[in-house]
Amino acid sequence: MVDLPRHNANFCATHLQQLCVRQVQRAISDFSMFDDSARILVAVSGGKDSLALWDMLVELGYRADGLYIGLGIGEYSEESHRITSAFATERGLTLHTVDLRDEHGFDIPTAARATRRVPCSACGLSKRHIFDRETTRLGYDVLATGHNLDDEAAVLLGNTIRWDVDYLTRQYPVLEAGHGFPRKVKPLARLTEREMAAWCVIRGIDYVVEECPMAIGNRHSGYKETLNEMDERSPGTKASFYLGFLDRMAPLIRSTPASQGAPEACPSCGAPSSSSETPCAFCRLESTASAHEPVPVRMVLNRTARRAFDAQWGEE
Repeated sequence: MVDLPRHNANFCATHLQQLCVRQVQRAISDFSMFDDSARILVAVSGGKDSLALWDMLVELGYRADGLYIGLGIGEYSEESHRITSAFATERGLTLHTVDLRDEHGFDIPTAARATRRVPCSACGLSKRHIFDRETTRLGYDVLATGHNLDDEAAVLLGNTIRWDVDYLTRQYPVLEAGHGFPRKVKPLARLTEREMAAWCVIRGIDYVVEECPMAIGNRHSGYKETLNEMDERSPGTKASFYLGFLDRMAPLIRSTPASQGAPEACPSCGAPSSSSETPCAFCRLESTASAHEPVPVRMVLNRTARRAFDAQWGEE
């Protein structure tokens, strides 16, 4: 039995799977994410959420392939790639792979050191660029990511604390295609991390349990911890916070594509950019990082993250 406090109920394996499938179907329907004919590219990392999403979409009969990005984060990336490849092979699914070091001459540890960016910033920029490019290049109709309710609630909390209106207007389970950007969707928006972990256990899906060592101690994790503490005292708080935002606030503040100016094309790679005169942010990152000597993962961990990393993994 799986205890889900926010539902005030325990679920057997069969009913837990039914719950997850219903919530994904509801998200797809309520937000008009895609139809049965769509070709879907799922961004997979080797974690529970993205693999569970891919598994559910295939189970529901959608045409879904995977996209894995090798970030070069040492043993963490090696294990992530192994697990993702095994998942696809065992099920006869198509997995596309892009390796940052092989195709762009850098990895995330090196990019973080070379540009003095926070690792998660360099990582996010790289993934967004490659997700957009590969979805379009490979001819998929939509990119699906494994962001769950916990992820979205944490982002919402951070955006609300800062009153970042630009980000709040774009925080929605669907980002429409336009101006060179593909359609992006989050079918797990109504499901929590706990439910995704339970799905993987029930379905026998192997996944990377450890958090990315370069993400330890970031603000997003702190927001998650805060919401988890609130949810423990009052089950359902996270769901009420995020789903209430979608139901009541998002319709009032969302920007429409027509209100946004069309971007220009990057002179280096042709991707949508703020200027046609200078390279886009990813091309600038690539230029700087690829010229830098490769940096080991541990060298870019801050002191707090380093201690946490050593406590979990021990000295090399």
